Amino acid sequence: MTAIPAHDITGVILAGGAGRRMDGRDKGLLPFGGRALVEWVIDALAPQVGALMISANRNLDAYGRYGIPVIRDTEPGFQGPLAGILSAMQRAQTPWILTLPCDVPFAPRNLAHRLGSEIIRQRADLAVATDGARRHNLHALLPRALAPDLVGFLARGERKVELWQRGHRIAQADFSDCPDGFLNLNTLAEAQGAEARIGNQPPLRPDITRRS
Repeated sequence: MTAIPAHDITGVILAGGAGRRMDGRDKGLLPFGGRALVEWVIDALAPQVGALMISANRNLDAYGRYGIPVIRDTEPGFQGPLAGILSAMQRAQTPWILTLPCDVPFAPRNLAHRLGSEIIRQRADLAVATDGARRHNLHALLPRALAPDLVGFLARGERKVELWQRGHRIAQADFSDCPDGFLNLNTLAEAQGAEARIGNQPPLRPDITRRS
């Protein structure tokens, strides 16, 4: 086996943040290029995985209209992305989850394949993507078997994604050939600047919205 099969992976869109740098707005639902940001991520992830989930803590009905399971953090108060990752691990029915933030409209279309290939090649526990200059810890392929370890990490009051990942064998996959894949929109100004570079895209395909 040279890569982890798509049917063994659940894609998890991380949309559970408080949007503090977006004036409290829910980033996944912000319009971008004629559709919500989360739709861009669904479009990128759906062909790569066997199932999808959206990790969200508000506007659940709005996210639910995509026909994809929406899961909330088990702990209240916007505890950070690891809380959403843990909830996804506990709910997923596949051995692996592939995480992506909800604000990366140009996510690589071969993210799962390349991360999975590096896990196998490097005999690692998990894989994260790098753009050649820095790691992107939420562009990650993670085994669901690490859920108990993550429970303990969070119980100690820890919240940093990289710190948790460093406790395991990490494979890094080099995506320096597609730097736009890591363009994330943290502020309204960033979103407006990125939107100016593109034309409107067609609506999300109906067959993608039905996947779960």
